[in-house]
Amino acid sequence: MASLTMTETHVTDSRWIARGVERISLSRFLLCLAPWFVLLVIGVYAAGLCLFYGLNQTNMDNRFAFGLWIFLDLGIIALGAGAFFTGFLVYILKRSELKPILNTAVVVGFICYSGAVSILMIDVGQPLRAWFTFWHPNTHSMLTEVTFCISCYLLVLSLEYIPILLRNRQLRKLPSFLIFEHQLHKLVPVLAAVGTLLSFFHQGSLGGLYGVLRGRPFAFRDGIFIWPSTFFLFILSAIASGPSFLMLVTATVEKVTGKRLVPPDLFRRLGLISGVLLAVYIAAKSIDTLIWMDFTSPAMGFAPWLSYMHKPFGTPILFAEIVLFGLIPAFLLTYRRTAAKRGWLLSAAAMACMGILLNRFVLTVQTLALPTLSFDEFLTYTPSWQEVASFAGVIAYGVIVYSLSYRYLPLFPAQKGDETHVSGR
Repeated sequence: MASLTMTETHVTDSRWIARGVERISLSRFLLCLAPWFVLLVIGVYAAGLCLFYGLNQTNMDNRFAFGLWIFLDLGIIALGAGAFFTGFLVYILKRSELKPILNTAVVVGFICYSGAVSILMIDVGQPLRAWFTFWHPNTHSMLTEVTFCISCYLLVLSLEYIPILLRNRQLRKLPSFLIFEHQLHKLVPVLAAVGTLLSFFHQGSLGGLYGVLRGRPFAFRDGIFIWPSTFFLFILSAIASGPSFLMLVTATVEKVTGKRLVPPDLFRRLGLISGVLLAVYIAAKSIDTLIWMDFTSPAMGFAPWLSYMHKPFGTPILFAEIVLFGLIPAFLLTYRRTAAKRGWLLSAAAMACMGILLNRFVLTVQTLALPTLSFDEFLTYTPSWQEVASFAGVIAYGVIVYSLSYRYLPLFPAQKGDETHVSGR
């Protein structure tokens, strides 16, 4: 993909999609992707070292069993929530104005979840025994439910991705593929409903996992019914950040290709949805933090300030999570004047995504770094180059898959009544 000249005709109709862009040559396209292929190869090599020699290639240990990889998983799964949430809005709540972003949401979700599952296979340490989770499940573990739901939702995303794949212009020339795509497309609303159910539960259980850690006073939370409060906070944060991440992905592709891909007002709608949900999440997060400071942490014998006395985990990190990357982007996304300006809108979306990533980092790294017994020491964790390279390899994989999907598949619907325009070229 590269910047190209295009012919635009500005129309107020919300169904408008710009026309007149020619696809760049294959050689130039591959040249643009070459750095990402190199990064992917390095990531695969690093992952191979971890799989062959074991987790001694990493800087994780019994204390830091969760490291960069788990942070990556929690982060990209939260950002990938735009897939199930957009499907829920379109097919369940009938918000048809979001359809132009639906295909790209499916692709982004597929990339995020397949990348997360791939890195989890490395993190297991013995991938040949990964199937033990399914055959010998620990029914008392939240991770068992997470494993089942993530695996099933990845299957759902794959089934949602197949109809998009079969809309390739060359594949549509085959009658059998055309019929299969038409029949499979009828199942998409059902898949969206199933995906919503699976995603809500595994997003919540990922947060609930930390909330039940009684041995970690920083993360432990009191229950709401049978779930800790972190169960609901993870769901809220995921559906708040998902639309913002979709805006950032689409805006980046528009910038790179020099093409208007979605109606301008769609960004404002996504921003409003993300901003309102982010405000709700920040309100709930603030209440949860105050309850933890006043009741939960003291009841476990830990003064709240003890959790913020070690650098770099001082109180500024809490301020950044709630105010800088929470309240401020929520205001910018919902305030009419700032939401009407593309620069402010995208900046706020980026801040919202950074806030959710910071939350996952704090729960993953800060929780394990803090001492939990009087004779424990504060420990720091720095990932090895193998962990970083594997992390980067997943990002490269995502860029490559999305680029190929954009080039060969109709990720963005053509203008109604315009049969000459084929999006995704």
